[in-house]
Amino acid sequence: MRCLTCERRCTLAHGQLGWCGTRVNRDGVLYTVIYGLVSSLSANPIEKKPLYHFYPGSVALTAGSYSCNFACSWCQNHPISKATSGPGPYTSPQDFVAQASERGCQGTSISFNEPTLSLEWSLDVFRLARARGLYNTYVTNGYMTPQALRLLADAGLDAMNVDIKGDAGAVRRYCGGVDVEKVWRTCRLARELDVHLEIATLVVPGMNDRDEVLRGIAERVVAELGADVPWHVNGYYPAYRFTAPPTPVGALERARQIGQEAGLAFVYLGNVPGHRSANTTCPDCGRLLVERRGLRVTAWRLDRGRCPGCGREMPGDWAWASRSEAERCPPPDLKIGS
Repeated sequence: MRCLTCERRCTLAHGQLGWCGTRVNRDGVLYTVIYGLVSSLSANPIEKKPLYHFYPGSVALTAGSYSCNFACSWCQNHPISKATSGPGPYTSPQDFVAQASERGCQGTSISFNEPTLSLEWSLDVFRLARARGLYNTYVTNGYMTPQALRLLADAGLDAMNVDIKGDAGAVRRYCGGVDVEKVWRTCRLARELDVHLEIATLVVPGMNDRDEVLRGIAERVVAELGADVPWHVNGYYPAYRFTAPPTPVGALERARQIGQEAGLAFVYLGNVPGHRSANTTCPDCGRLLVERRGLRVTAWRLDRGRCPGCGREMPGDWAWASRSEAERCPPPDLKIGS
């Protein structure tokens, strides 16, 4: 039988596990072996995903499980992404959503390892969360099948950050034979399904930091997804089996310049605490609209989702930012995870 969870589309004989090790064929029935197996759990600012134009200043209870369908050798979450199981406790969708409400979170997020592999659990979580008025998000490599993405959207997926890791050659070489065109297709489908979309690229020296690679990504975002889709160019640090030096800030600033030259309205620098390019400015009049320090929103100046200077409508969901400060402040016992 064939697994249709991700674009590896593994064909499995009886008793055989797929490439990721999280699906098994048992007598012609495909089972997940990580349903509700939570390896990591923390309440995170939505800015950590990163999602900058979706409920800024809010907090999402974030869960991860085990394994990945990519083979990146720089993964900073390798203790869980390179394992197919572990000691994580079973957490039911009901318990997870109840925790999100009890801890004062405004939404849920499936992240840390590749969330597509937690598809069945995600569907159950999202339906329950939506019924409670919580939003639902994914931080993903985007290598899910169209069938899987449509199921997620129907269940209540509101927003996703998709990692575009490089051009076709680099992604095929460094991510385990992955076809990056399938990731671009996921992004286009997300737009069609009205799922809020932001793109991230970890700029890795020697892998995807050439101008032509970054320009190619930026131009495709503009042409295929829209100039208003935010692009996050993030700094890499050595991890797992990759020993290249950290991304110079200058390389990230160059990537931002390339994105702007390509026509992108919103290009953000990530993993550079305190850099002014983490702020949101109006692309028409240059007015500072959202200030950020680290993963915290420290000030915003939007008027019902518009720039108060020139009236330009800002793409995204700013409903949370429009609430009063008292409504937005998390309860004092809310612990924000790192």
